[in-house]
Amino acid sequence: QVHLVESGGGLVQTGGSLRLSCAASGIVVSRTYMGWYRQAPEKARELVATIGNSGTFTSDSVKGRFTISIDNTKNTVFLQMNNLKPEDTATYYCYAQLGRVYWGRGTQVTVSS
Repeated sequence: QVHLVESGGGLVQTGGSLRLSCAASGIVVSRTYMGWYRQAPEKARELVATIGNSGTFTSDSVKGRFTISIDNTKNTVFLQMNNLKPEDTATYYCYAQLGRVYWGRGTQVTVSS
């Protein structure tokens, strides 16, 4: 059974940094297409970053500020978020695509101005 557990969210000031973690069980993250979405209140869900065999992707809205990576020893996917802005405030969800899509429960990120 696949489980994804996000952590690392919190409240940070504009310009600050956070590192989100997505600890996976039931899959091997280095062999799985994975990524992060975010959803702010009353806004559509937005793809933030992905990582897989073909490399990484980051959306234009976070390019140059966010980095997705994998720690194979921890079977964990990270999202390093630097230079955070108020518009980055959202719930961030980790997902894994392996035949079907698996989701974590999300972690809240709030950036104060």
